[in-house]
Parts: sequence; structure tokens; C-alpha cells
Amino acid sequence: MTAAPPSPWLPAEPLLLASASATRRDLLASAGLPVETAPARIDERALEAESAGLTPPELARRLALAKAEEVAARHPGRVVIGADQVLACDGRVFHKPADLDGARTHLAGLQGRTHALHAAVAVLRDGAREDFVETARMTMRPLDGAAIDAYLRLAGKAVTTSVGAYQLEGLGIHLFERIEGDHATILGLPLTPLLARLRGMGLLAF
Repeated sequence: MTAAPPSPWLPAEPLLLASASATRRDLLASAGLPVETAPARIDERALEAESAGLTPPELARRLALAKAEEVAARHPGRVVIGADQVLACDGRVFHKPADLDGARTHLAGLQGRTHALHAAVAVLRDGAREDFVETARMTMRPLDGAAIDAYLRLAGKAVTTSVGAYQLEGLGIHLFERIEGDHATILGLPLTPLLARLRGMGLLAF
């Protein structure tokens, strides 16, 4: 049997990520934390409709907390992390594009502008709760239709898996002229402030 890698994680059971996101799971694993996933069973768009009037950061926090609460109710005693990310530009909230045409519309609306990525995290354990929001600001280059089409042709359907129709860790980096914020926040899980919260809850060895 292969020995488990060294980890500062103190609880006997791995933390539980209320998401199917491989990127978030990998960020936690890269920090030496044992992690299991249990996607939350919530209707995000319905919850968003019920949350009309919230600012984009407040909406991100509400969605992250709803995910954590749903999974925690099914797994009492576990440390559960819920996370969500809201992209807002000029007062408009963007969602994942349904297809390449939707991605083209997204990029046309973001090009030449600065948008905000609000990444929220909620940590729950038997009534104890920590939640917070970190924001990154992304300025996209001015892009004409030909440039957008060239990007979509090269990036393919992967663009439909993110709210901004780009993956910064891939070809999406070519779309930007300025990036302000922590890389993990841009990927959807602000890792350094999350580790600080876990440390404060007595869940890490150092």
C-alpha cells in the first residue's frame, strides 16, 4: 500500500468540496490537502433569480454558502467547502455560454473593457462557518470579430466551461492586456485566504 503524502490537514476525514470542479480540487490538492468531491444539488439560476438585488460579490457569497449548506446537510461532521464565482462587467452578470455563438457574444461584450471576477468561499463544519469573497479585475484587449473568431477556432468548445468564455491558464491569456488579482482567485478558489480560515478553525498543523 502506498503511503499517503505528507499533509498539514488534521481531521481524520478529507475535506469535502461541494463542486465537481477539477480546477478547484487540484488547487486544494496542490496545497497538500486531502479532498473529496460531492457536487451540490442546487439550482443556481433559480437561486440567483431569488437573490435579485444582491451585488455581484453578495451573489457569489450566497451561491457558495448554498452549495456548502446543501452538501453539509448530507454529510454531517465533515468539513465542507462551497465555492462560486461571479463575473460582472458594467452591471451585467455573465454565465457560462451555452455554445460557441454564446461565447462569441460574451467576448464581444468583454473586449476592450475591465471586468471583475468575484470568487466566494464558504467553509462549514457542524455549525462553525467562515465565508469570504476575493475579487480580481481583468482588462481584455480590444478585439475585432476576426480576432474573436480565431481564438474560438483554436480554443474550441472548452470556452463553454467558464463564465468568461476563456481559460486564463490556456489560450485565454492571449485575450488580456492587464490582470489585477491573485491567480487562484481568477481560477475560482482564493487559496491563501482559504488556508488562513482553515488555520483559524484549527484544521491545519501550521
